[in-house]
Amino acid sequence: MKSVTFEQYNFQPFIIEAIQTLGFTSPTEIQQKMFAITGKGRSVIGQSQTGSGKTHAYLMPVLNAINTSREEVQTVITAPTRELAQQIYQEILKITKFCQEGKEITARCFIGGTDKKRTIEKLNKQPHVVVGTPGRIRDLVEEQALFVHTASIIVVDEADLMLDMGFIKEVDQIASRMPKELQMLVFSATIPEKLKPFLKKYMENPEHVHINPKQTAAENLEHNIIPLRHRNKINLLKDMLTVYQPYLAIVFTNTKKRAEEVAQGLAERGIKVGRVHGDLTPRERKKMMKQIQELEYQYIVATDLAARGIDIEGVSHVINYELPDDLDFYVHRVGRTARAGHSGVAITIYEQQDEEALDKLEKRNIVLRHVDLKDGEWVELGPRSRRQSRKKQVTEADVVAKKFVKKPTKVKPGYKKKMTAEIEKIKQRQKRRTR
Repeated sequence: MKSVTFEQYNFQPFIIEAIQTLGFTSPTEIQQKMFAITGKGRSVIGQSQTGSGKTHAYLMPVLNAINTSREEVQTVITAPTRELAQQIYQEILKITKFCQEGKEITARCFIGGTDKKRTIEKLNKQPHVVVGTPGRIRDLVEEQALFVHTASIIVVDEADLMLDMGFIKEVDQIASRMPKELQMLVFSATIPEKLKPFLKKYMENPEHVHINPKQTAAENLEHNIIPLRHRNKINLLKDMLTVYQPYLAIVFTNTKKRAEEVAQGLAERGIKVGRVHGDLTPRERKKMMKQIQELEYQYIVATDLAARGIDIEGVSHVINYELPDDLDFYVHRVGRTARAGHSGVAITIYEQQDEEALDKLEKRNIVLRHVDLKDGEWVELGPRSRRQSRKKQVTEADVVAKKFVKKPTKVKPGYKKKMTAEIEKIKQRQKRRTR
């Protein structure tokens, strides 16, 4: 079977050169589908798992369509977080640096937490591509510093997270300033009901690209679970990190408060940790991401802000200090490791109340390896549900046995004792048959 190549999509030479330099060999499934549709000017709703190559699935066709002779905004890309916006911008620069001299594509990143006045002063020349957070882009449009009415494409990345964070209104305000014949590319892990009115407003009969993962998480990712039992959770976490000795580990918590508690607890036990959560100021977040990228930290404690879209390179281990309420976030979290062909380890500390959630993960074809840490060594435990299944088998045997024992109309003395003995005989026969 002939393999699919990037060359067959009629990309401009600078994009092909960038692809070769980036080391991409063949397009992923979502890239193949997106390349085929976006070139025709159709609007698309794309759903795919993290690490599927989604960002380049829209960046390559969008950059390929830029007309450098027009010094005006032609594409707007919105992202829910500053980190994701900056990450997309960096990917754009990796491609556009191969543009032919005199045909350079200009791109600018606009995010909150930066000097707006200074940004406006620099906007005397409009960029071809705008990427940023919805609030800052909208502000610049309202200040009449940024002109998006010339753009024919808008990308809404991580749309469901955009909705959760309350930014869809700002995206709507930006899109309403753009031409009526607008090509909208929306990427979202899920399509919540509350997102549908927005999509319907701007997208008439959009194409749907839904990539069903061959498995829920990366192939080269090991999923482990460890019972907390009666241990101190921070002490257990510290021991796990010490034994793992990861290249780079992210410890996920559900709340900003818990992230601070865990980071503080590890620091008190002599472990230097970075923090990534929504309570950091823009300056603190920018500084932290820079320190992480420069490998100043071996351990990071984070909330789900870091699970969606923020690409921290070199993550070898992901630890769920607690399971997320929404199990889709389990996939997003563990998707931070085992990327680009590398292997990775994900481990979840679980308690009794997490049993149902673990059952649901297993129903998603995630194989959970049951382990424990004893005297500084990882040991295999038996199946998590062994005790429950044994109990279930006995109950089923009881039911089968009772079917064969007819209760007399009149109960004689000693009936209960005889009944129990008879049931036991039938259960023994059932066992022998199933061996």
